[in-house]
Amino acid sequence: MRALPTIVHLDADAFFVSVEQALHPELRGKKVAVGGRTRGIISSASYEARACGVYTPMPSQQALRVCPDLILVSHSSGRYGEYSRRMFDLCETLTPVVQRRSIDEGYLDLGPCGFRSAEEIEQTVRALQQRIHDELQITASFGVAANRLVAAVASKARKPRGFTLVPPGGEEAFLAPLPIGVLPGIGRKTEEWLIARGLRKVGDITVRPPRELEQIFGAGWRETLAMARGEDERPVETEREDAKSYSTQETFGRDIADFGTIEGIAKRMIDELMPTIRADGKRVRTMTVKVRYPGMEDSSCGRSLAEATDLEAPFYTLLAPLLRGAWTRRRPLRLVSVRFSQVEEQPAQLEMFSQSAEKRRRLAAVVDRINAGQKPAVRRGHQLGPTDQ
Repeated sequence: MRALPTIVHLDADAFFVSVEQALHPELRGKKVAVGGRTRGIISSASYEARACGVYTPMPSQQALRVCPDLILVSHSSGRYGEYSRRMFDLCETLTPVVQRRSIDEGYLDLGPCGFRSAEEIEQTVRALQQRIHDELQITASFGVAANRLVAAVASKARKPRGFTLVPPGGEEAFLAPLPIGVLPGIGRKTEEWLIARGLRKVGDITVRPPRELEQIFGAGWRETLAMARGEDERPVETEREDAKSYSTQETFGRDIADFGTIEGIAKRMIDELMPTIRADGKRVRTMTVKVRYPGMEDSSCGRSLAEATDLEAPFYTLLAPLLRGAWTRRRPLRLVSVRFSQVEEQPAQLEMFSQSAEKRRRLAAVVDRINAGQKPAVRRGHQLGPTDQ
């Protein structure tokens, strides 16, 4: 166990909505959600909208019925990735050990920074939290602890703009009164099953005898008990600038069973990642789609193009078959992610590409520049709702 709480978990608050409010300040303090109107779902909702019963991934039409004065905003292609990069770049001014786990969530290890007290760590991380707000006009919640597990739970304890520091040695006491569903791998249905067996709080696990835990959790009971005690030895894994992959993922507040909805979310992920790939001067050849079931089981399917590209269209055609290949069990999903790998540098001689591909590449570069402004002006057809057409 570390002598100081040097592991930090950053969890951006309603990230997509926060970015939209940063781009359009008139939306602050209002009931706002990001999502499509036709056969779309809510991918992010402001806390004002959540108070009215809007959640992720509620169908947009249902959200409008629940909250008639909801302001529904279409996704701003490219901007979320930009804000994510800027947010984590600020983190790297504090420590070089930063794990960008997803577009709106990550870990920092302050071990190399030479802090001498928990008070110094708290002051420094709070300053980072304020800097993110001041420079990006978005908010994030932070959890600080001696390990990743407890830091991640702590970051969600007082949202939005929360800050929770768990001192080393206080992990079990911090977790004990919390709902058992805060532990990794315990989804909504599993939590209901455990509640029926008398396990409501995390602390209920630590007081049960080993024989009972084995009957309930099976062969993995020791790992579950370790989590309940707040034990975790996983290191923060850094991702350097010359990354060998680009990826993003989305965890749903409620499981999704509709194929079209998942496909739309994954297509939006392609739209988010590709401008970043172009901006870095890279091309990618392989796309992998990963899905996660409610029981935390993962399944993935990938495929490579004949030649690497930095255009969206070739990967759009791969998306549906890859999703079907990964989603083999007819069960709702908890998470979907898209990952691009086999990263290559842009070639110096553009003549090696076909003329039509080069025209599309130039057009994409123009669109990226236009959409880099305060309000994205160019969107693809699948990004439009009925009010946009």
